[in-house]
Amino acid sequence: MSRGFVNEDDQEEIPMVPPRADLPVGVTNYVTPQGLDELLAEKKTLHTEKEQLPKENEKERRIASNLISAKLQLLNGRINSAKVVTLKEQPSDEIRFGACVSLRIGNAKSLQKFQIVGVDEANIAKQKLSFLSPIAKILISKRVGDIAVLQLGKEERIFEIKGISYGG
Repeated sequence: MSRGFVNEDDQEEIPMVPPRADLPVGVTNYVTPQGLDELLAEKKTLHTEKEQLPKENEKERRIASNLISAKLQLLNGRINSAKVVTLKEQPSDEIRFGACVSLRIGNAKSLQKFQIVGVDEANIAKQKLSFLSPIAKILISKRVGDIAVLQLGKEERIFEIKGISYGG
C-alpha cells in the first residue's frame, strides 16, 4: 500500500522496551528462591498494571498495553528459563551460587557482605552481585581464609574471605 493511503494518526508507536539484565546465550539462568519470587511478583504487578490501564484514550491504552505485553514477554522468558538453586544444598564451606560472603576488601577495617545471585536479582545497593560479575567469578570455589584477587588495569583489588553462609 502506498504511503499516500496511510493515515499517520492510525500508526501505532512501537514500544521501546528496556532490556533485562544481560544473560549471555547458553548461560544457565540461575536464580535463588527469593529471586524467582521477585520475578513472579513482577509478573503479577505487570498484569495488574495492564488490567488497570485507563480506558478514556483507546490509542494510548493500546500503546501502554503493547509496552506491558512486551515487558511480560521478556519476563516470561526469564521465568521459564529460571533454574532455582536450593541454597541449603550448597556446600557450606565453599562459595557457590547463593552464598552470602563476608569480605575484607584491601586494608579496610570493616567487613563487607555480598550475596551471589542471578542476573535479574543483582543490585549492588542491596549488596547482591550477579554470578556473572567479575567479583563473583573470582570468589566462586573459595573458602574462608582464602584470598581472591581482581585485576583492575594495573591495580589489584584484594578480597579476603572471612565468612560464608547460605541463609540470605
